[in-house]
Amino acid sequence: MSTAEPIDAAVIDVGSNSIRLVVYRLEGRAIWTVYNEKVLAGLGRDIAETGRLSESGVAKALVALRRFKALLGETRSTHVFAVATAAVRDASDGKAFVNLVRQETGIELRTLSGQEEARYSALGVAAGLPNATGVVGDLGGGSLELVEVSGGAPRSSATFPVGPFALMRRGPFDPKAVEAEVRKRLAPAAPFACKTFHAVGGAWRNLALIHMHATGYPLEIIHEYRLASSEALETARLIARQSRSSLERMGGASKKRAETLPYAAAVLAGVIERVGAREIIFSAYGLREGLLLESMAPKVRALDPLVSGLGALARRPADAEALGGALDRWLSPAFATLTPVLGGRDALVVSAACRLAEFGSRLHPDHRATLAFEQVLRSPVAGQTHAERAFLAVAIFARHTAVADPEDTHILSRLLDFSAQRRARALGAAIRLGCDLCGRNPGLLGYASLDIDEETVTLIAQKARADLLLGDQTRRRAETLAAALGRRLVVRST
Repeated sequence: MSTAEPIDAAVIDVGSNSIRLVVYRLEGRAIWTVYNEKVLAGLGRDIAETGRLSESGVAKALVALRRFKALLGETRSTHVFAVATAAVRDASDGKAFVNLVRQETGIELRTLSGQEEARYSALGVAAGLPNATGVVGDLGGGSLELVEVSGGAPRSSATFPVGPFALMRRGPFDPKAVEAEVRKRLAPAAPFACKTFHAVGGAWRNLALIHMHATGYPLEIIHEYRLASSEALETARLIARQSRSSLERMGGASKKRAETLPYAAAVLAGVIERVGAREIIFSAYGLREGLLLESMAPKVRALDPLVSGLGALARRPADAEALGGALDRWLSPAFATLTPVLGGRDALVVSAACRLAEFGSRLHPDHRATLAFEQVLRSPVAGQTHAERAFLAVAIFARHTAVADPEDTHILSRLLDFSAQRRARALGAAIRLGCDLCGRNPGLLGYASLDIDEETVTLIAQKARADLLLGDQTRRRAETLAAALGRRLVVRST
């Protein structure tokens, strides 16, 4: 793919447990899921015992793939990626299955090697977190792929036969026996020692959801959910010792994963112990998004997913960039003088927030601030932590109203400290000031400037344009900004 223009793409992912079709809309570096269908075929269920694909799984897979082929025939998807992973790769009849799929559906399946699967999983994590560093672990039904990442770039990798289907034996789940087997099979994983472990895969995402329910976490978004290793270990060990009926009653647990979830939990515990990770970051992105990222042109891959995503979220990306880019250039130098509140990512988040200047313009004015807050907080835009989500949501709330806080203050208290909340309100006020100053005409911002020091917020307009730019409404917006920063307002022309 060589363009930043919006395009459609689809991925058919034939895994050991599930077969999935995901249709995406790509807008620059932003990746939107527009359709997602999954069939739990269990292709790899019998490989540990027979070395072959499950007969019933093959039958289910062919039905699903015929449907997927028909669905894609009715869409505008111009780029289709069809891949198969561990089950097809490892089964003695894997090649025969690929040929059968081609004959019956016309789909050309590409069977990925373990190294390729690991690489695409790492690229997928980088698609959502560009500077990801540590180790990515992608747990599928048949295998676990581990790959080192540094600054978002994949390094060495290895595949381990510890997927739930690879660990299953006839009879009930035996926690101690499974944990011992996991430790044995992960013994060669010592070179993947890391501080940060990026967890990929549906079973591990379900584990994160269970933890959210158990702790009352207010933002039910898996992507970028972070746990200390001690919390992750405690949760994993608890789940690994639950009966199927207990799991089905557990908040956040998927009944469809009740059989495999204890195995996945045992593997996560084993990995954490083996690699010594201090922090676990769950990723909603993985192999499929890695395929998409690799297909993008270098200039598109170089874009930041947060800035691209929020520009696209505004529904009019060109307008968002015209006004948002001008606001960014206008107010970012002033905000750069303030003490950072987002761990050194303040400049990027300020830049991203500017792209939201027009977001909410099509919402009802009486409810615009609240609706915009909710949509930004829960938007499917990658490249942001949960704290940054809350920061941006508060900023867009303050962009549309001078009311101090949104209703969901309990969410903010869990995700964002007081100084960051205050800065977000100030940023929203600054964006509101800039929009009203220029009447959404980006060119007029060049005739004014904004300065912030320890005591004052100074709004300066060129004398020839002062009457046009410094009206009563502009002054009110500037006063709101100064109050949010705890500073005195100065307005003058030069």
